[in-house]
Parts: sequence; C-alpha cells; structure tokens
Amino acid sequence: MKLSFTPLTLLGLALVSIVLFSCNNSEYPGYKKTNDGLYYNLIKHDDKGRKAEIGDVLMMDMIYKNDKDSIIFDSHIQGRKIPVPLTKPTFKGGLEEGFAMLAVGDSASFIVSADSLFQKTFGMQELPKEITKGSMLTFFVKVDEIKTKAELEKMREERQAEAEAEAKKYKEEEKINLDKYLADNKITTPPTASGLIYIEKVKGKGAKVEKGKKVVMNYVGRLLDGTVFDTSIEKEAKANNLYQEGRTYEPFEFTVGNGEVIQGWDEALPMMNEGGKAVFIIPSEIAYGEMAQGPIKPYSTLVFEVELLKIK
Repeated sequence: MKLSFTPLTLLGLALVSIVLFSCNNSEYPGYKKTNDGLYYNLIKHDDKGRKAEIGDVLMMDMIYKNDKDSIIFDSHIQGRKIPVPLTKPTFKGGLEEGFAMLAVGDSASFIVSADSLFQKTFGMQELPKEITKGSMLTFFVKVDEIKTKAELEKMREERQAEAEAEAKKYKEEEKINLDKYLADNKITTPPTASGLIYIEKVKGKGAKVEKGKKVVMNYVGRLLDGTVFDTSIEKEAKANNLYQEGRTYEPFEFTVGNGEVIQGWDEALPMMNEGGKAVFIIPSEIAYGEMAQGPIKPYSTLVFEVELLKIK
C-alpha cells in the first residue's frame, strides 16, 4: 500500500517517533545525532533498501520549518517532487549526510543550522526574512525515487524527444489550422511579409501610431479555436472564466517598438490611428514561436481584437 505524504502525516509520524526515541540523549528529544552533528529521526526506514550514492538524484517530497514552527517551504504546494542531487556534505551536520541514509519509501526528519545551510549549501549571503540568524531548521522528507545519473539522463532524453515530436506536430498543424480559420471566417486580407494579417474594423480619427510612442489599449486575445487566453477587460475575463481576484483589469499601456510586446503587435500598431479598432492575426513566428505560454501551445497563431484608446 502506497503511503500518502502530507504535512499532517509527517507531523503525526514525527510525534510517534519522538515518543519512541525519547530515551535517546539528544538536545532535541526524538532525534539522534551523527558524529558530524546532524540531528536525524528516521520516521520510516528500510535498512536493507538501496541507498543513494554520490551523483544520484533523490526525488523527494519536502517540507521545512523555521524555529518558530512556521512552514517555509512545502513541495506539495508546487505539486511536484523535488529533485535533490546527492553530493558530499557541504558542512559538518549537513543535510547530505541524512539524505545518504535514505532508501526509496523512507521518510525522515532532520534538524540543521540555518546559517550553514543557506551560506554553504545554497550559497546565499543573507538569510530569508522568515529565518533568524543562528537558528535551526527542521526538515521533513520522503523519498519517492532514486535515479542514477544514467537513468536521469535517459529520462531527460526521452522527455526531450517527446517535446520535440510534439512541437513538430504543432508546427506542421499551424498552417492547416490557419487556412481553415481564414476560410471559415471568409478572411481574404493578404498577409504582410512576416505573415501578419491586419484587419481594420473601425478607422481611428486621431493621430497615427509612431514607433517610440506610448499607447493605451484594450484587447481580447484568442486562439484559432476561439478560446480566450487573455484580456484587459474585466467583463470579458468573467465571461470566459479567466477572471483573477486581485488583478487590475484596465487598458494596457506600453511603448511601441521597444520589444515590450510580441513582434506582431509592434508591427501592427503603426497601421492604426487613435480611436481605431482592429483584428491582428499573428502567426507564431512573430508571437511566441516554439514556446508554450499557459493555454498557448507551441506554434500557435493568435488572434487579437484591439481598440486603440489613446496615444501619449
């Protein structure tokens, strides 16, 4: 049966272990101390299990707390295992000594010097504000997997190959999807040399946009299938289940031609006049290219409905 690993589970096991080890003479009840000064409590331990060697990577769940019992880090919040390469201890009493004790499925707690950990292991000159100088940190960890260098490299190569194959598929599909979108929407406007399709909806009566000018705009960004991925308009965000508490929905302000937006916007804006409305159909080459951005997959053509409110 696979054990679940939550803060409550760890803390509960830790309390049981404290009772079991209370007879041990230690500055911290329930913990033993190595010759080099690491305080450790092996909550669940397979003494015959395979331990990590220098160079291996332990895939862990990890929580650590400061001396005021406040949680500073919890890998569950990130929703993924933490890869920890096993190295030689960076200081006497370092976590590495404890990690070397653990086998797959083991869980343990360690108490280490905050100053030594952040300065000698993490290479930081100053401690985070939540951590007091001279204090000790308590770590709770559970080992899910141990990967050798070769296994890890193979896994990386497989993931890279999968990513490249997926990107190739998206790249091949982009033109097919764009052609279908143009046909379905009866769009015959010719693209520019870069592939940008600029469709004017309302001719602005104000000045024309120039490079280096600040503009103030409202926009709705869509994928070719109609999915809205971003907007500056609160009503649109709520209508498309994109609304984020705490975000200020207001017109977007930026300088044209400074690279503050994707290339397609910088190319399209000088075609507009203040007060105008337009649609930008922007191929991936002048948008995000092979990069994914949230719901935007690699090699995605984007469609923006924009309104140029003001030129500053």
